[in-house]
Amino acid sequence: MTETNKESSLGAEAFQQTDSANGNVSMSGTNSLSNSEIARANPALQSAKAVDKGVGMEKGLPAAEFAAGIESVKDADGQVQRTILPGGTIGILGGGQLGRMLTLAGRNMGYRFVTLEPGPDSPCGQVADRQIQASYDDVEAARELAKVSDVITYEFENVDAAVTKLLTQEAYVPQGSSLLYTTQHRLREKRAIEAAGVRVAPYAEITSVQELHEAAARFGMPCVLKTATGGYDGKGQWVIRSADEVPAAFEELSRAGTDLVLEQFIRFEHEISVIAARSPRGEVKAFPAAENIHIDNILHLSIVPARIDKRIQDEAERLAIRIAESMEAVGLIAVEMFLTEDGELFVNELAPRPHNSGHYTMEACHTSQFEQHIRAICNLPLGPAGLLTPVVMVNVLGEHVEPLLKWIAQDESGAGASGVTAKLHLYGKHEAKIKRKMGHVNLLTEDYDLALKWIEKSGIWNS
Repeated sequence: MTETNKESSLGAEAFQQTDSANGNVSMSGTNSLSNSEIARANPALQSAKAVDKGVGMEKGLPAAEFAAGIESVKDADGQVQRTILPGGTIGILGGGQLGRMLTLAGRNMGYRFVTLEPGPDSPCGQVADRQIQASYDDVEAARELAKVSDVITYEFENVDAAVTKLLTQEAYVPQGSSLLYTTQHRLREKRAIEAAGVRVAPYAEITSVQELHEAAARFGMPCVLKTATGGYDGKGQWVIRSADEVPAAFEELSRAGTDLVLEQFIRFEHEISVIAARSPRGEVKAFPAAENIHIDNILHLSIVPARIDKRIQDEAERLAIRIAESMEAVGLIAVEMFLTEDGELFVNELAPRPHNSGHYTMEACHTSQFEQHIRAICNLPLGPAGLLTPVVMVNVLGEHVEPLLKWIAQDESGAGASGVTAKLHLYGKHEAKIKRKMGHVNLLTEDYDLALKWIEKSGIWNS
């Protein structure tokens, strides 16, 4: 074994003690190596330090401190900005598919990854250097994540905000806790969007059946009652179509034990989304707007470029950038919008993370949303966000897996004649449940009508 391989092996051992009972990496033994020790055993980081040696020496930083990043000014949360160079370790709160794809993108850049996730053998844990198996509100597990990470991010917004706040005090979390706190609650989120000067659908906070009756009468039918926290993919919502439904809707959603919000129903022509990225240094870029089509409140497919006027596409991107700047987001923020027949845009909701409707960027853009998020939280220059080719992204749910696997085994030599190139991404989930997101396919094409015909002809999504 060469000396370089020995060093690489030493760095890997810091992450690779495995609990044979459940296949997860333990939190003991050589995993107690400090970040600086791991950095010294990491040739990729040594190379990065060698290239930027002049920068580090000018700053007067010792090697270990420089390995964790270059300190700069403090941000709104009082954290010191750092530039995390390739070779550093990124901690991820959450072990789902978004964390998996973040890890795969970051590995290409030379980063290491540790994920904190309750379930064993998570999609992210399968590809990360280490998985800490613990609940999201486990303070000691969060502190362990902080100990081995140079920077921490989250892959979904329902992680414990109190733990995230603790981490901002004990680790480097450039996204902070305030944006997470805001976007975890629909009322706080709507007020923040309005503060950015962007329109949302008329809404009202609901605390009683009487208030719901009054607001529903004011907004007209139909209108949508939602829980302020915890809802996704249509969960935690009730479309009220008549006054007779008001008592049942209030009783059902009140069981969640959270605040309720009623929204006026927006009659839209298109649902679109724009994903913007912002770095601590203030650089902001937006990806092209995606046109989203849902089935049973779950995203079915995204079409890019969106089939809307170029002027509206540009305006949607401007609104997303305005929100990212106003809320001082770091990393990605996905902005979902309704486009009305009159050409008006209303923001529906935000997600401060990579987003399902941005998966098309993996092959169709100069920079994927996942690489862009890594660049943003590490304070590297953002990559170009332009489109390379039109694309249709289609989700693979549990009921689609069996026909998809039959399709993938078939000869696709004639696929080029269809004008569509299919790129498959599966997430490593063990059980294919109905309506569960198991993967997606990006269909690259010069004509998205060909991609839509390909989806229909394949038969995969007929179930």
